[in-house]
Amino acid sequence: MAWISLIVAGMFEVCGVLSINKLHNDKSLTALALLLLCFGLSFFFLAIALETLPMGVAYAVWTGIGASGGALLGMFFFGESRDWRRIFFILLIISAVVGLKLIS
Repeated sequence: MAWISLIVAGMFEVCGVLSINKLHNDKSLTALALLLLCFGLSFFFLAIALETLPMGVAYAVWTGIGASGGALLGMFFFGESRDWRRIFFILLIISAVVGLKLIS
């Protein structure tokens, strides 16, 4: 259950990153509320995961999901660079997250 909570926290982290872009473009109270909701839920589910998982592993996985997810969504939806080196380093982040899961 802790791993599921951690993955959900990571997904809300990615939604929070997308909400930053929405707030930057809209500057509305709805966009701000969405940003606060996404990051709030991200921290909530991270806290649930931290009740069972070691802090170092949980934080690394959570930030890995947020960083790689934000970068991938930026490439797919916002026209950010799809350079092979960028993709390579995103894959390194994902590999490290999988490695942490396997050893913990």
